Amino acid sequence: MRALIAEDDYTSRILIQRLLAPHAECTVVVNGEKALDAFCTALYKGRPYDLICLDLMMPEMDGHTALTRIREIEKEHGIEEAACVKVIMTTALADIENVKKAIREKCQGYLIKPYDKQKLLDKLTSLGLIKEVRHENTDC
Repeated sequence: MRALIAEDDYTSRILIQRLLAPHAECTVVVNGEKALDAFCTALYKGRPYDLICLDLMMPEMDGHTALTRIREIEKEHGIEEAACVKVIMTTALADIENVKKAIREKCQGYLIKPYDKQKLLDKLTSLGLIKEVRHENTDC
């Protein structure tokens, strides 16, 4: 699996990368603009990402804007919805409006910080990105 992590907070960036590392080749960027650039580069090179973990609140371009643009680019390229990159929004904001907005933007998951390892693994499993993995210690 190829994963793109877009996260402006250093600690959160390291944690999510460590959680994904056993399962994915990870690329890490620090804002939405760089996430969009990385997404486009991978798409044009024929090596698209399977997963994007996209922080909601980032400088220069937030996660909502980046996700909207990613979905527009996929549509422009004729990518069927089933073949679109899987996106998990990562955020400290658990308010219902942000969750609803992310779902409308067609994200496949919403992960609240601090990250729960088992919840992330369960979501990756449900998306068909990894096989089921169980660990005793699930908090990060």
